[in-house]
Amino acid sequence: MAASFSEKYSLANDGEQGSTSSDSRSELVGTGGAASSSKVVAITGASSGMGAAAARLFAQNGWRVFAGARRVDLIPEDAAVVPLRLDVTESESNRAFIAAALAEAGHIDVVINNAGYGEYGPAEQVPMAAVRRQFETNFFGAVELTQLALPGMRERGRGRIVNISSIGGDVYLPMGAYYHASKAALQQWSDVLDLEIRPFGLRSVVVQPGGTKTDWGAIADQNGSQYAAPGAPYARLISATAKAMGRWDPSATADELARVFYAAATDRNPKRRYYHSAGDAAAVRLARSAPGVWNRGVRLIAGRLAKHAAN
Repeated sequence: MAASFSEKYSLANDGEQGSTSSDSRSELVGTGGAASSSKVVAITGASSGMGAAAARLFAQNGWRVFAGARRVDLIPEDAAVVPLRLDVTESESNRAFIAAALAEAGHIDVVINNAGYGEYGPAEQVPMAAVRRQFETNFFGAVELTQLALPGMRERGRGRIVNISSIGGDVYLPMGAYYHASKAALQQWSDVLDLEIRPFGLRSVVVQPGGTKTDWGAIADQNGSQYAAPGAPYARLISATAKAMGRWDPSATADELARVFYAAATDRNPKRRYYHSAGDAAAVRLARSAPGVWNRGVRLIAGRLAKHAAN
């Protein structure tokens, strides 16, 4: 029998279980009533996929949603959603985004750092400008937005930072060096931040999606394919990796992952990690507890696929 949503949410790393019963949920949980109408969430990357789905879900549950993206015209339309242009790689844009939310709502309860993409290609060949853009988007943008939001949260004595990473922050495949590194950085930073802000009644938690039925994978494939010209030194490995990823059937829809975001934002006793499925959690645990096994498995699969591609 498929796990229920609450069972999926309770999958946690490092033995953390965290109750999902109704009495374990804080007043942050929106029901559309007066108690939830004052709750404010700021979501980045809200023009598509998980971010757009999360904006809709929070709005449906009575939250005031400040939704940021470069393509404002693609942000979901709803009376509770305030669309704002946001480029997380630009400090001025980040400051304006948080300032707009504070000016209109007076406070921010939750920041969901969702903006991100995958810069795929051989570690040797990805240009440094692209490497920096990957980290600016997936890591430094989240850091700056969090720094801007935390003072108000600390003064109020409540608030939460939800960092959207990936199982790719722990597991890895060839051609994803900078994507995996940026997500690993986000997770380590989030864990340290959580230790520092807990005494003020605040939390920083991580959501680690696995395969997702959004356009994210197509963008990653497009980024990596530019290095796969015939005769290129890594063409065979790129082809093998693409085949391996092509065989992975994404298990989660954007709407399903939005519900995981919502749990991470509203659980009374939040966990350090949130996963969509048992398979996602198992992959992370294997990579963390038996890194040598994971590495050998990836090399074996990539080697076999590369041989097949050469025939």
